[in-house]
Amino acid sequence: MNPKVDWFFAKETKWQEAYEELRSMVLATGLQEELKWGCPCYTRGSNNIVLIHGFKDYCALLFMQGALLKDPKKRLIQQTKNVQAQRQLRFAGVEEIKKSRSVIAALLKEAIAIDKAGLKVKLKKTSEFEMPKEFRSLLNAMPDLKKAFYALTPGRQRGYLLYFSSAKQSKTREARVEKYLPFILKGKGLED
Repeated sequence: MNPKVDWFFAKETKWQEAYEELRSMVLATGLQEELKWGCPCYTRGSNNIVLIHGFKDYCALLFMQGALLKDPKKRLIQQTKNVQAQRQLRFAGVEEIKKSRSVIAALLKEAIAIDKAGLKVKLKKTSEFEMPKEFRSLLNAMPDLKKAFYALTPGRQRGYLLYFSSAKQSKTREARVEKYLPFILKGKGLED
C-alpha cells in the first residue's frame, strides 16, 4: 500500500467498499501502487498495468493493455470507439466484485504476463485518424496553419482531430476549428 493513495480509499463515496475490495485483490498480485490521474494505478516497473476508478453508475478496473486480454465472456468494455488499448471491467457494487474474484484474478494474471512479454497494442498512427474536410481545407489554404499543426506532437494532433471530427454538423466542426486556430498557430494543444 502506498500512503499517497490512501486518501482515494478514505474519501466517502458509494464505491468506498468496492474500491477497498479491488485494492486488496490487485495488491495481492505484487504490483506497485501509485497515484496517477487522481486514481490508484498499479504498475510493474515503469509500466502501468491497471487502474481503479469510479463513475456515477459503476466502478471499474481499467486494464491499460486490455485489448490484448482474452475475454471469452465479453466482460471487458471499450469506453469509446476512440479508445485503442484500454478496456474496463465494470462493477455495480462490492457483491459483484466478490462474485467475480476468479475472473478478476485471471485478468490481472494475464495483464501481468502480457507486460512481462513486452506486448503492446499496436496503436493507429495519427495519419490514420479522420481529418474533417472543414479542417483539411483550412490547412491547404493556410501554409502557416499546416506547418504549425504538423509541428505539434502526435498526441496533440490526435486531440484536435478527435475533437473536430466528433461534431455531427459541419457548422459545429467549422466553429470548433475557428475557435482553436490561434492555439494551433501558437503550438498549443487542445488542453494546454
